[in-house]
Amino acid sequence: MSTSANSDRAPANGSGAPDEPDPIRGRAHGRSAVPLSILDLAPVGAATTPGDALATTTELAKSAENWGFHRLWVAEHHGMPGIASSSPSVVIAHLASATSTLRLGSGGVMLPNHAPLVVAEQFGTLQALHPGRIDLGIGRAPGTDQGTARALRRTSGPLSADDFPQQLGELMAFMGDGFPADHPYVEVQSVPHGQAPPVWLLGSSGFSAQVAGALGLPFAFAHHFSARNTIPAMELYRESFQPSAVLDEPYALIGVQTIAADTDEEALDLTRPIALNMLRLRRGSPGPIPSPEEAREYPYSEVEQSFVDSWLADAVYGSPQRVRTELEELRERTGANELMLTANMYDRESKLHSYELIAREYGLPGVA
Repeated sequence: MSTSANSDRAPANGSGAPDEPDPIRGRAHGRSAVPLSILDLAPVGAATTPGDALATTTELAKSAENWGFHRLWVAEHHGMPGIASSSPSVVIAHLASATSTLRLGSGGVMLPNHAPLVVAEQFGTLQALHPGRIDLGIGRAPGTDQGTARALRRTSGPLSADDFPQQLGELMAFMGDGFPADHPYVEVQSVPHGQAPPVWLLGSSGFSAQVAGALGLPFAFAHHFSARNTIPAMELYRESFQPSAVLDEPYALIGVQTIAADTDEEALDLTRPIALNMLRLRRGSPGPIPSPEEAREYPYSEVEQSFVDSWLADAVYGSPQRVRTELEELRERTGANELMLTANMYDRESKLHSYELIAREYGLPGVA
C-alpha cells in the first residue's frame, strides 16, 4: 500500500521553502496557538431550501478565506433533510471556483459507499483543477441509515466496514504508486493520475486512529459527536504513529461544535436548535434545523432534556471571549494540532456572525 499523499508536498521534516506550503500542517495566526478551520454540512433550516443552504456555505467559504481560516471541509451525509452536502466532490468543486487560496476538502467521503477508483478520480480531478488546495478526508461509517446505505452500496446483505482497510489500500494505490504485479488491478490506472491530494483518516473511535497512526497519515477526530472518545483516540493515534513519506510526526485535528454570539444567552439560544436536531436524528426522525423559537417551546421529556443537556455540555458556545477560553482549554487537554469548528445553525446571518466573531477574537489576519 502506498502512503504517498501528494506530489507537491513539502518535505516530511517540514523544512520546505516558504513558497512551498505544507499541504497538511496549517499555520497559527493571531492569538490562536493552532490553525483554525471550519467543517460545514450546508445545514438546511426549517424555513430555507437546500439551494439557500449551499449558497450560505459558498458565502461562508469566501468569508473564511478573507478572515484567515486555514481550511473548510464538507461532509457526506445521505437521507437527512437538514443537510445539503450529500455530494462532497460536487460541493468542493463549486467552493474552489468561488475562492482562490482556502484549502477545501471532505470531512469526509464515506469510502464504503463508493468504489475506491471513483473517489481517486474525483479527487484527482479536483486536485488537477485546483492544485495544492484539496484535502481528501476518508471515513468508514455509512453517513446515513441502513436502508439508504444499502441503496448506495447496491446490496441487500449485511453492512460491514470490515473491508475498509482493503478499500483504503486500493484508494491509496490508485492515487499513488500502483498495485503489486500480482494484483488484479495492476493494469488499472485512475485518471487524472499523479494528482493525489493529502489523505486524512476520520474517526469517532479508536479504529481509525490506530490505522492513521500505523500508516503515518493525518487524523481528524469527531469530538463534536463523540467527545468521550476524544482523548483515548488521540492518545492511541500518537502511540500507533509510524513516520511515513507523508508525516514525520503525528498531526491531528478535532471537530468542535462551536457557536459564538454577542452574549452567552444569545449563543445558547442559537445552540439549542442544533441540540434538538441531534435529538431527532438519534430518534430516527431527522429533519431540517429547527428555529430557536421551536427549540425554546419544544416540550422536552425528562429523558430528552437529559440528552440535550449532555450534548450541550460537549459543545462550545457563548461570547467570543468565552468561546476562545473553552477552545484553548480543549486544545490543551487533547493536544490537538488544529481546531475545526462546526456550527449547523438555523440561519445565515447568525452563522456568518458567529464565525466572524471568532475570527476577530482570535485576531485572524483578515479581521485584525
